[in-house]
Amino acid sequence: MEFGFTIAAYAVAAVLFILSLGGLSGQESAKRAVWYGIAGMAIAVLATMFGPGQGLWGASVILIGLGAAVGYQLATRVQMTQMPELVAIMHSLVGLAAVFVGFNADLTILAVEAAKAAGTGVEGVFAELVSKKTPVEIGILRVELVLGVWIGAVTFTGSVIAYGKLAGKVNSTAKQLPGGHILNAAAAGASVVLAAMYLGGAGSWTLIVLTLLALFIGYHLIMGIGGADMPVVVSMLNSYSGWAAAAIGFSLGNDLLIVVGALVGSSGAILSYIMCKAMNRSFVSVILGGFGGAKGPAAEIEGEQVAIDADGVATALNEADSVIIVPGYGMAVAQAQQSVSELTRKLRGRGKEVRFAIHPVAGRLPGHMNVLLAEAKVPYDIVLEMDEINEDFPNTDVVIVIGSNDIVNPAAQEDPNSPIAGMPVLEVWKAKQVFVSKRGQGTGYSGIENPLFYKENTRMFYGDAKASVDSLLPKIEG
Repeated sequence: MEFGFTIAAYAVAAVLFILSLGGLSGQESAKRAVWYGIAGMAIAVLATMFGPGQGLWGASVILIGLGAAVGYQLATRVQMTQMPELVAIMHSLVGLAAVFVGFNADLTILAVEAAKAAGTGVEGVFAELVSKKTPVEIGILRVELVLGVWIGAVTFTGSVIAYGKLAGKVNSTAKQLPGGHILNAAAAGASVVLAAMYLGGAGSWTLIVLTLLALFIGYHLIMGIGGADMPVVVSMLNSYSGWAAAAIGFSLGNDLLIVVGALVGSSGAILSYIMCKAMNRSFVSVILGGFGGAKGPAAEIEGEQVAIDADGVATALNEADSVIIVPGYGMAVAQAQQSVSELTRKLRGRGKEVRFAIHPVAGRLPGHMNVLLAEAKVPYDIVLEMDEINEDFPNTDVVIVIGSNDIVNPAAQEDPNSPIAGMPVLEVWKAKQVFVSKRGQGTGYSGIENPLFYKENTRMFYGDAKASVDSLLPKIEG
């Protein structure tokens, strides 16, 4: 069998990728899962170079070296707080690759047809593969490349906009051109017509116009989504990038790309569905875009934010029997996880019950807070998900919210006009005392006001999260 070694290596790599994906579901197995993924990718690259990529060693080594250099720089410079936008921009590269591969497949088909008409041979592994296909198989290849180009183009611009919103380089509010969804529907309808024309032999110009329409759809879909819903968007774009990779695999006849693309696409879609349930969003509305905006005038908030100093917070902690800590993106930005871990150790050393409450989208990505706490060596058994701990807030003496806004916002339950209305949140306001560690009185990333900050049992502990927690440590009684 041609490239038998490569096929066998691809099978091993696919198993490693599946083990990697499965291992990431738990904190204790996550590190091992990462190594599975690294090993799988190394095997896949080597198998490709000894198989279909043989004869292109020079270009392959140069590209691998450049990619490794970029990857190393990202690994050493990108902070955990920047992971959401890094994931988004990586998705854009997968989408762009799908577009390039699709156009390359179209050009190769044209070149093979021209060579056959002239009675000459073709050069290149992919060209030889195409030359052996029947007219029906060529038609199927055209369908595959059209899907790959369209999905890839949508993923590319959508991911670039998602990156811009997450990185604060694009306004996070939901904005659409006049016509909104009608424009998206018209562009999608025109894409279907152009795809049919391309498959009917109208020429490559239809593929070019289809690509431009797909680029617009990706841009307009994500621009129409508000900042509060960006975690779901990143997950959905992850799914899109997977299906784009699968389309590349079909076009190239690469079994491993098909398997990996299907794994990423399906797992991304499942994760998006789980996140939609966690945020009370419609899965269909996520796919179509244009959600996350205000539904009407938000309810007015009465009262004022009351500040408290470190002495006051420390006194409450010393007197409390039960404490729940709610970490958010602000904790990640301040790199306060080690200080929070030390505070937890001191409180537990005094016999106090200390637990962590984690919202599914805390930190803008699922598992973001779990990773930070695991890095700071917080015991796994005291880190609980929202559904496991929400009923315990009424019986809790002190809740410390560190850098969170939307996931502890009572407006989700109390204000039907809030952009996050209906979203399940951590019901921290039911505790006896709530202390919110926050830099200032701003509304945060999503721009949504939080009535929690004005409640009678809430006190604002202003300042950098790490500095604030560090100021508490010497005041906790030994």
